[in-house]
Order: sequence, then C-alpha cells, then structure tokens
Amino acid sequence: MKDYNITTIATNKPTILKFEANHFLTKGNYEYKNIDEAKNSPLAQQLFYLPFVKTVYIASNFIAIERFDIVEWGDVKDEVAQQLVDYLNSQAPIVVEEENPQKIPVTVYAEVTPNPAVMKFVVNKRIVPAIYEFKNIDEAQHSELAKKLFHFPFVKEVFFDENYISLTKYEVAEWSEIAQELREFIRTFLMEGGEAVSENAAQKGAENESQALAPTELDETSQQIVSILDEYVKPAVASDGGNILFKSYEEESKTVSVILQGACSGCPSSTFTLKNGIETMLKNMLGDKVNEVVALNG
Repeated sequence: MKDYNITTIATNKPTILKFEANHFLTKGNYEYKNIDEAKNSPLAQQLFYLPFVKTVYIASNFIAIERFDIVEWGDVKDEVAQQLVDYLNSQAPIVVEEENPQKIPVTVYAEVTPNPAVMKFVVNKRIVPAIYEFKNIDEAQHSELAKKLFHFPFVKEVFFDENYISLTKYEVAEWSEIAQELREFIRTFLMEGGEAVSENAAQKGAENESQALAPTELDETSQQIVSILDEYVKPAVASDGGNILFKSYEEESKTVSVILQGACSGCPSSTFTLKNGIETMLKNMLGDKVNEVVALNG
C-alpha cells in the first residue's frame, strides 16, 4: 500500500499552485474547468467543492489548482495539501478511465517554421506532458516515436511539445519530398495507440517541468526575466515550433543567456529575433538591468 505525501510548489502564475505527489498518479493529463467536466475524476469533483477552486489539472505526478481571487494560497494551501494526502491515502480513484474508450481520429498537419531545416507537425490532441528534445537516437531511448523517426535517414533532430513535433532534417532531402511521408507516419503511429514517450519519461518530464516552474532559488531579476519569457516570448516561439529556456543572468555584465530548442535552435533568424525582439523587450521592461541577450543552441 502506497503512503502518499504532498509537496507544494509555486509557479510563475500566483493563482496556480502545484501539489506534487511522491508516487505516480495517472498516465494521462487532465484539465477540468468545472465539476461537470470532472465526471470521470472523483478527486477533481471533491476539489470543486472548495469555493475558491477555479481549475484542476491532474498529471502524472502532480495536481495543480488554479484559484479564484477570493483567497490567497498562503491561507489555504496547507489545508488543501492535507485534503489531497487524505484522499490519496484512502486509495480512492483519481481518474476513472473508460474500459473501452472510443478512439478519437488523429489528424496531423504540417507547418513551415522560420527555420528552413525544421518542419512542425501539429496533432489534434496532447501527446506529451512536457518538452522533450532528442539530438540523436541514443537520447531517444525512452521514446519509441522518436526512435522510429530517427530511422528515417533524413531526420536529424526530434523535438516534442504539448501537441506538436518539430523535426530537423539533413540537407540531403527537401521538405516537399518527405513532409507527406513523415506526416502520415506520425498519424498512423498515434492512431494505433503509440505513446510519444514512455510512462517513466513522462513522469520525469513532468518533474523537470515542475522544477522549471518554481524558480525559487533565482535572484529577483532572474525571476522577472523568467516570468517575461514565459508570458510574452514562449507562446510566440512555440507557434514557430520551438522553445526558449532561461539559462542565466550575469548581474555584473547585465547579460541574459537563453537556450534555444526545436525550430529555434540553429535558426538563421534567431539572432535577429533575439536582438530586435527579446532583447528590446527585456530592456524596455527591466530598464538598465539588461544590457545584452546571448542565445545558445540546445
């Protein structure tokens, strides 16, 4: 019998708090906006009886709750954490999966990105709980889909985000020759029930993401930079098939270092985008705290 305990983790959104469990909770990822949507989750239904609960997220190793403004987390987080501990240790179901769930048709469409070497393949459902980047087949040991994609001789790198896959190709092939083949392969793999990453990798990815969402050990300026990147930059970068990660802030030189992933890594327009977009934004929002942004390829 598992003995559960809960650790509370702050996120960059003050209204959302993560309650991380010490054991695996569920294979899927779920989001509930109200008690009606939570019909398949007795745990989420119970949480909605708390008047301040706005949204409930359930993932592989954590439960995240978005609150209404009627309370502050400091006043109620301990009570909620204890309620979750009591519920989990009662062995009550977290999410009730259908025995024979109806298959939802999988659709995949290809999008060009600013990086001519990268194509973005968008799926009509969530395929991973966090970001994964594979530079070669050895790194893809926990992803059957990535391993199979590397068997295509023209696939150089594989990048997964919530509902899309960015593929980097070698120059030996043109997208016009290979995009349709890759799109159909990805669609068939997912349609047949294949998982983009293994259960262990999904849990580890969720753990890494939760750590990234709680930059409590960073100095105040670094936290401000992370918040700006998450709110203003990441959504735009994700739409281009990539990701940007905060690496460091050097107070003396006022230099911000970031890591580019997916379509952004090695992209010819990345330097231009950083110098004329991100760097300008950080200077405008943080004043003389930022002098330069340096991009490192992931």
